[in-house]
Amino acid sequence: MANERLRAALLQKGVNIADLAEAIEVDPKTVERWVTKGREPYRKHRFAAASYLGVDEAYLWPEALTREQVAAASGSEVIAIYPHRWAVPRDIWGRLFSAASQEIGVLVYSGLFLADDGGMVRLFADKARAGVKVRVLLGDPDSAEVAQRGSDEGVGESMAAQIRSALVFYRPITGLDNVEIRLHRTVLYNSIYRADEEYLINTHVYGTRAGNAPVLHLRRVAGGDMVATYAESYEKVWAQARPVES
Repeated sequence: MANERLRAALLQKGVNIADLAEAIEVDPKTVERWVTKGREPYRKHRFAAASYLGVDEAYLWPEALTREQVAAASGSEVIAIYPHRWAVPRDIWGRLFSAASQEIGVLVYSGLFLADDGGMVRLFADKARAGVKVRVLLGDPDSAEVAQRGSDEGVGESMAAQIRSALVFYRPITGLDNVEIRLHRTVLYNSIYRADEEYLINTHVYGTRAGNAPVLHLRRVAGGDMVATYAESYEKVWAQARPVES
């Protein structure tokens, strides 16, 4: 059976079988068999072809990746693990968002430490003006979910107050082109901070404030699915959240 995904990826990149063969140093007849007969390449050739075509290896050859391979690739997505959010070096946050060329995403209840940073808010504004999409998801301060989180953390109504403060701090960028802020009503199991394919995941621990909970520093790797899981979660929350009026 022909590999139509591989054929489509070639067309999308505007190259042919010979171009791909030359790029990854294999015989064109071998590549032709991958496309027309659905033959499965060796692991190194799958990775090289996917990298050249700019798509995930798992998309081109979904059956080729064993559980062990996925686990190994997912493990490679982990850059660092921090025991607490406050233990993440300040320059990591700056480098994360400064490197964004396509999208910045934030999913939190309040994320007040970020909103209260004037330099970071200016960075978001500069990125938006440069064409980077900036999407911020804050908890709805009037929601039962935020009230429960405030109770769980032992801060009560101050959780909702922190969100309202964050909305004030984000006011200078609300309404800018490429910036959108929404309010969500979800039970948040972790906060997500993303810049293109790099993520900081702040886990949530019952009875502990987010600043004292662990953080995973991740970067997407072809064949891995840890980052993809968080990316999908972000989009699900975004889809059901309501926009903040400018």
